[in-house]
Order: sequence, then structure tokens, then C-alpha cells
Amino acid sequence: MSAERSATLRDAVGLGLAVGLYGVAFGAAADAAGLDLWQAVTMSLLMFTGASQFALVGVLGAGGSALAAVGSALLLGSRNTVYGVRLVPLLRLRGVVPRLGTAHWIIDETTALAIAAPDRKLARLAFLAGGATIFVVWNLTTVVGSLGAAALSGAALAALDAVVPAAFLALLWPRLRRSYPEAAVQRRVAVGGAVVALALTPFVPVGVQVIAAVVAVALAGRPRRTAAAEGAA
Repeated sequence: MSAERSATLRDAVGLGLAVGLYGVAFGAAADAAGLDLWQAVTMSLLMFTGASQFALVGVLGAGGSALAAVGSALLLGSRNTVYGVRLVPLLRLRGVVPRLGTAHWIIDETTALAIAAPDRKLARLAFLAGGATIFVVWNLTTVVGSLGAAALSGAALAALDAVVPAAFLALLWPRLRRSYPEAAVQRRVAVGGAVVALALTPFVPVGVQVIAAVVAVALAGRPRRTAAAEGAA
């Protein structure tokens, strides 16, 4: 196993384990919202997108209607469509079944892992390894959280809240260093996305900031011309 392949696999599994543990918080939130264990488990198996799952149980827990809950979940899940557009040419999957299976694992974390990989082959490895790890651990910890919701203290839930941002920062940080190719562009996109998200946080539902922050891509300037394009010109 090459050093790059080993590092990619280590990052994918490590991030997958860190993010998957957050399923405990979802299980506890689902239990607090009045959902049975089988309902929480079914959501994690079939929906499998954390922001949408939390939005749905949050609306239900606050006394909202099922229609409002589903609408909130769909709104937040719509960002995965944007991710899918980016991943199709990167992963180059062929056939309806592989594409449908892969679509189920398109979430924030797997997209970040695939894009951060140094080449297309490693991007596919990062996506699949990260997706499998998160899916398995998330579903297992959903059961744990739902059954042991009463045992989770406020401090434990706060610690879980810090896991996902810390994992994303660890994944993002190497791309912002000067030694990384086009680091200046990466920094402009990161700062632009953060500014957009922070500015909207007081005014929009949780998760909508992530969708809006996609506009930060425009701050990177004009797309870099490829060698093929230059040759054609």
C-alpha cells in the first residue's frame, strides 16, 4: 500500500469514526421527540443525512406538523444535490445501480473526503471508505443514543457537538497551508464560505447556511484553464 493510499484510508476511516459517533446525539434527539427505536433506526438507514434527520426530529419535537418536518428535511438535504453534481465527474461511476448506491452516501463528509484526495482513484477510495464507516457507525450509535438517551448529560452532548467541526477543520487545514497547490484560492473559498454562513446564522434555519455558503466559490475568481483548453485556444 502506497503512502498516499494509506494516508487517504486513515483519514477516511478516522473522520468516519468521529462523525459516526454523532449518531448517538441523533438517537437521543429522536427519543426526546417521541420517536420509537425502530423509527429512529429506519431514518438513519434510509435518510442518512444528519442535518435533515436533526431538522425532522427537531420540528416534531417542537410540536410542528409532519409536513413541516419533512419540508425542513428536504430543504437541508437539497445541498447533497450540489455535491452530487461535483462528484459525478470525479468518481466516474457507470451504471444505474452503482450511481444510486453512491448517491445514498453523498453527504458533507464524504464529499469533503473525495475532493481532498490527491487523485481520482484515491477520491473514490476516500468516498467509499468514509461513507461505509460513517454509515455503519452512525446506525449503530443511533441505536445506542435512542436506548440510552436518559444517560446522556448536557456535557456529553456538548462534547459530541464539537466532534464534527473539529474533524472538518482537521481535514481542511492542510489545504490552507502555503505548500498546498493554489492555497490562496482555497483560503478565499474557505473564508468566503465562513463569512456567508456566519452572516446568515441569526436569520435562517439551522443548515441553510451551508447551502448558501456555496456562493463562496465565486470568490475564488475565474476557473483555472486546463492544458487541454489552452491547447484548443
